[in-house]
Amino acid sequence: MTKATWNGAVLAESNETVVVEGNHYFPPSSINQEYFKPSNTHTTCPWKGVASYYSLEVAGQTNQDAAWYYPTTKEKAKQIEGYIAFWRGVKVEVV
Repeated sequence: MTKATWNGAVLAESNETVVVEGNHYFPPSSINQEYFKPSNTHTTCPWKGVASYYSLEVAGQTNQDAAWYYPTTKEKAKQIEGYIAFWRGVKVEVV
C-alpha cells in the first residue's frame, strides 16, 4: 500500500500506483477529494504532455500546486493519464 499524507491528513492510498521518474502516480479513485482544489497552473513535459495542478487544503492550511496530473498524455505516458502525483512536502511512502 502506498500512502500520501500532508498536514496530518491522508490524501491518497493505493496498491496500484504507477512509478514514473521516481514519483508515485495514484489512481484518481484513490484520492480523498475533499482536500483537492483545482489550480490554474499548468506545466509541460516534453514526453508526458501538459500537466494540471491541485492545491491542497487541510486544517485551514494551503499547499499551493502540491499535486499534479496529466488529463491527456502523450502516447508514451498513457499509463499515468489522469493519475495524481505529489511534491512540496507531501510525504509519499510504501506502508
